[in-house]
Amino acid sequence: MDISFTNLRNDSDDNENDNDNDEVLPSEDQQLIRHHVNAVNAEIVIRQLASQGIAFQLWPAASTLLSLLDNHRILHPFLRRDNCRLRLLELGSGTGLVGIAAAAILGADVTVTDLAHVIPNLDFNIAANAEVVGSGGGKLVAAELGWGNVEQMEVIGKGFDVVLGSDLVYHDHSYEPLLETLKYFLLSLGDEEKVFVMAHVKRWNKEAVFFKRARKVFSVDVIHRDPPVDGKRGGVIVYRFVAKPRK
Repeated sequence: MDISFTNLRNDSDDNENDNDNDEVLPSEDQQLIRHHVNAVNAEIVIRQLASQGIAFQLWPAASTLLSLLDNHRILHPFLRRDNCRLRLLELGSGTGLVGIAAAAILGADVTVTDLAHVIPNLDFNIAANAEVVGSGGGKLVAAELGWGNVEQMEVIGKGFDVVLGSDLVYHDHSYEPLLETLKYFLLSLGDEEKVFVMAHVKRWNKEAVFFKRARKVFSVDVIHRDPPVDGKRGGVIVYRFVAKPRK
């Protein structure tokens, strides 16, 4: 997987007919990141808006999931469904890199989700990759989802085979809403075993609280570890969550 970067030039000063109501972002803020995906021999293009917040940036955990998808390692046993189309849900999609890659590589139906203010950039990235996703039979849709919001979860619906996420365990106030969201999508009675695959970088000791709570409901195991980089204590860890057997 090769990555290249392009800063988008802001041509607003050259165009006297620009709509005055359009938000003009600094050119250095609008960065296109191109990922060459070997599995489909094509580029996935992602717009990053660094100054807009953490949801508009690419993070190492997402790149790790992309790499695992691209190299047909680790994740594919959990993503295989015989004789039926795979349906995936991505939580906290941010730029949408993981969901877009999954749709392109697996030819899956993928719903990418995040808060309302993130959806326009998600839609931009979906449109930018429509050809590469469509050529493999994949489909993408973006939906608003605040974790724990039952009304929004009901609109999205259930029936997903796999839930994906990267760098979700960040703010401690979101631990419980995230767990409630996982319960909603993974613990439906009568469903086949559902899997949540999450890539994570440990940043604070307080994150142990999330995993302790999660293990009360889910079996959690490590399926991949990246080596540490840039002098950090640990690399990206990929976890698998499945519901504990009912007694």
